[in-house]
Amino acid sequence: MFRFSVLFIAFLSVGCVSLDPNYQRPNAPIPVTLPGTQGQAATVIGNWQQVVKDTRLNKVVSMALNSNRDVQKAIADIDAARAEYGETRASLFPTVDAELTGSRSRTTTGVSTTTQAEGAVSSFELDLFGRNQSLSRAARETWLASEYTAQNTRLTMISELTTAWVTLAADNSNLTLAQQTMNSAADSLKIVKRQMDVGTAAATDVSSAMSVYQQARASVASYQTQVMQDKNAINLLAGQTVPDSLLPGTLESLSDNTITLVPAGVSSAVLLNRPDIQEAEHNLLSANANIGAARANFFPTISLTASAGVGSDSLSSLFSHGMKVWSFAPSVTLPLFTGGSNMAQLRYAEAEKKGLIATYEKTIQSAFKDVADALARRQTLNEELDAQRQYVAAEQQTLDIAMKRYQAGSDDYLTVLTAQRTLWSAQESLIALQQTELDNRIALWQSLGGGVVD
Repeated sequence: MFRFSVLFIAFLSVGCVSLDPNYQRPNAPIPVTLPGTQGQAATVIGNWQQVVKDTRLNKVVSMALNSNRDVQKAIADIDAARAEYGETRASLFPTVDAELTGSRSRTTTGVSTTTQAEGAVSSFELDLFGRNQSLSRAARETWLASEYTAQNTRLTMISELTTAWVTLAADNSNLTLAQQTMNSAADSLKIVKRQMDVGTAAATDVSSAMSVYQQARASVASYQTQVMQDKNAINLLAGQTVPDSLLPGTLESLSDNTITLVPAGVSSAVLLNRPDIQEAEHNLLSANANIGAARANFFPTISLTASAGVGSDSLSSLFSHGMKVWSFAPSVTLPLFTGGSNMAQLRYAEAEKKGLIATYEKTIQSAFKDVADALARRQTLNEELDAQRQYVAAEQQTLDIAMKRYQAGSDDYLTVLTAQRTLWSAQESLIALQQTELDNRIALWQSLGGGVVD
């Protein structure tokens, strides 16, 4: 029967004390409720499918979550941070090695053979003052911060992709409007030429009509370029070429619930769940743990090196008649003079924490501003849209009347030209407002960290 005895001396990863400062979350330097709300909603959701209702856009976002390179980089950063945490945590445990050695030599008395087997604990540091525990906690918080970094990357990507998709719809609307204006200007040009042929229109009327036509023609070319560039932007965000079947038509073709409007009545407490704020807090927690590790540097370090095994003059008798061997070599290191290095490390860790507290508070303030700005814009959008629609209808009526009066010979072409240009400008402004309304829904959802429910 083989017998193998190993002296295993180790105090596993429980430190006797922790020198980390007592962590208290900094108070949020913002009002309790957001502007214009009563604070009923308190739950943050990250389910983008509840916001993106258009099936085409939904599929494009799903493609991007799998193929977007920024998202892939963020996921790789999580894996790297998790691996670093595992490496740091390994210092809490002893390293145990098994070794079998043998030697054969000739001396004046003959040939001698020596065989030895042993297990060893190599220089294991007893974590009496929690230094390794603090470093492990710091690495863990860094890992968790990377998780929220990735969440924020996904949230930003979804917002940017949705905005790019809406932008393409808006530019499709502008392109359609420019084409309609060009066709209308071409018809007007034909009418003016006929009027000039019969002597009821001047040459300046023809040149004015030609001016509107060429302006519209240039706009068509410009928006054609813009539409192609919008598609390129979507492909980059999606990480692959998006089929035309998943791209939008004009803004007018989109349903009212293409982007769901998050409910009103939001408590500012929901902002604490935003990924960027969570990331900032975990970075702060990591710095807090680093202070504990820096404090532990002022205390003695106790390390253990031990081994135990058997030795014999032949391999066959190593585990049956071998001679037991062991060694135990504890060491204590007491910092007496470090040239101020330990104090400098502690001051650095404390200063870093102060800086991260400021970063955390600034992140909360920035989040509050993002939501407040989106809510402020939200309050006036519906009224502005209604007014702009009425303005477009009025200008369309003005153009119709002006054209009839011109054809009847009771008004000059300058009135028609002015009405035509004013209507075109009003229609472009309406498209821009419709795009802004959808962009505002996206911005509000993103600034709340993914949306809210009552």
